[in-house]
Amino acid sequence: MHMELAQKKQDAHVQSVHRKLPKSAVLKRTIFITFGAILMALGLEVFLVPNNVIDGGITGISIMLSHITGLSLGIFLFLLNLPFFFLGYKQIGKTFAFSTLYGIVVLSVSTVLLHDVPGVTQDTLLATVFGGIALGVGVGIVIRYGGSLDGTEILAILFNKKLPFSVGEIIMFMNLFILSAAGFVYTWDRAMYSLIAYFIAYKTIDVVVQGLDESKSAWIISDAYQDIGEAIMARLGRGVTYLNGEGAYTGDDKKVVFCVITRLEEAKLKSLVEDHDPNAFLAVSNIAEVRGGRFKKKDIH
Repeated sequence: MHMELAQKKQDAHVQSVHRKLPKSAVLKRTIFITFGAILMALGLEVFLVPNNVIDGGITGISIMLSHITGLSLGIFLFLLNLPFFFLGYKQIGKTFAFSTLYGIVVLSVSTVLLHDVPGVTQDTLLATVFGGIALGVGVGIVIRYGGSLDGTEILAILFNKKLPFSVGEIIMFMNLFILSAAGFVYTWDRAMYSLIAYFIAYKTIDVVVQGLDESKSAWIISDAYQDIGEAIMARLGRGVTYLNGEGAYTGDDKKVVFCVITRLEEAKLKSLVEDHDPNAFLAVSNIAEVRGGRFKKKDIH
């Protein structure tokens, strides 16, 4: 997994430790973790496993061991992830650990029940694409509600404290080794399909966790800053902040317009700035989280 995604998981898990959830929130979390784990099991048993395509992490190792030994995939998913339940309990917190344990149990049981269900397609590319999407949506839902279905991220976070590598780099190394092993267990074309499935799953997780209306920050430097700021408030319904700046080369005083928008509003913002000042400086970047103020993602015009 990518470093930013792993860090988001870790932050969400840490936050969940410090508050006691009401019963309604616990029920909601349980329902969504159940749904996410079942969806991942469907992606595995209905799409990927019948076509000898694997995912990364502990899931990929479990699929290969199941193929080699003939034992149920659910057994390996449970046994290989179980040690990470204890690691998660000690390092990240009780709420996350038990949410993870519950998700893994549901995933393991679901794969056992779905094992005899025939695959939907024998087209390897279709199975790779739709299996990756199912995995990504399932895992993403579980992450959003405070759990995890694979212990690789926990292991990477722990290794990160002792090794001179980032969490993302450690996860990349581990998954590169696991996905490469698929070439020896199956064939090299299956290893390449597995890499595609992993990439699709990762991107889908990113969308599910962050949402389609991911927040972005925009910085605009223009002599027409006031017109641009008023247009953003009027046409996008977003609040703006005027910041004082100074050009390092010219020494001139500059006004900087700062605002937060959604991904869906980015094109409209660019067009708006272009209309008022074609030479304006515009920088847009992703934001992991927005809190406070008047910003609400649902206010899309």
